Amino acid sequence: MRTLLLGSALAIGIATAVSAQSVGGNYTVKGSNPDGSTYTGTAHITPSGSTCNITWQTGSTSSKGICMLANKAFAAFYKLGSDYGLIVYELQPDGSLKGYWTIADREGVGGEILTPQR
Repeated sequence: MRTLLLGSALAIGIATAVSAQSVGGNYTVKGSNPDGSTYTGTAHITPSGSTCNITWQTGSTSSKGICMLANKAFAAFYKLGSDYGLIVYELQPDGSLKGYWTIADREGVGGEILTPQR
């Protein structure tokens, strides 16, 4: 019985921690391209059940994709014009997302930080 109670308490604690770690809303974008140039913009994440939709606006460029949060890992698959890409972020304690991205069939990796707009 003691093991069952401990297991239940642990499960409730984990569920609470996971639900407290959520994403969604508007973000400020700061990033760097594989060539070292930088960019800024905005992103919007819309939760949809266990997944989400994400859109970025950086200058005159916009892209959108699908995403999901799994513990502290946040990943998005996106379409940018006729190209496809992948970005993997790590959820930071302050709610920001720090990540690295790539575009299919292109060399190099870029970096990006999404900071929640409050």
